[in-house]
Amino acid sequence: MAQEDTEFTIGQHVVYPLQGVGIIKNIKERELRGEKIPYYVIYIDVSDMTVSIPVAKVKDSGIRALVGPAKAEKALKSISDKYEPLNVDWKARYQINVDLVKEGSIESIVKVVQGLYHRSKIKELPVQERKLYDSALGILIDECSFSLGKEPEEIEKIIFSRLEK
Repeated sequence: MAQEDTEFTIGQHVVYPLQGVGIIKNIKERELRGEKIPYYVIYIDVSDMTVSIPVAKVKDSGIRALVGPAKAEKALKSISDKYEPLNVDWKARYQINVDLVKEGSIESIVKVVQGLYHRSKIKELPVQERKLYDSALGILIDECSFSLGKEPEEIEKIIFSRLEK
């Protein structure tokens, strides 16, 4: 029963890049220029925000279903992989990392968390990078927590213990 990545059901958790993990609260139709357009209504707990996204625009927005437990475990394990620093100025590094988060895959989010964590150990991150790091870390914690059925605090401990390896 392979579900298309952009077909969601009410009550399903999804990842919205740069926003966090949300839950599909409703699927509504709105009339726009005489045409009925289906929308997903997504509640994002971390920011206490509700967004409406046209079903046809979901793929472009990067919204995707949560990964399964095996993929979440693999992502958590990959955090302790060898880290290769980006040798570019902070603005270029920031843009590379924003693009990775927008891509939305759990692997790209791990890369951002790993890279900015190690960078912060060398030198304090600029405010924008710090916010991006906090956002990526929050998304990773939330997604793995839901996917693995574990408390966010437990996932956070796992992430930091593996970052320190």
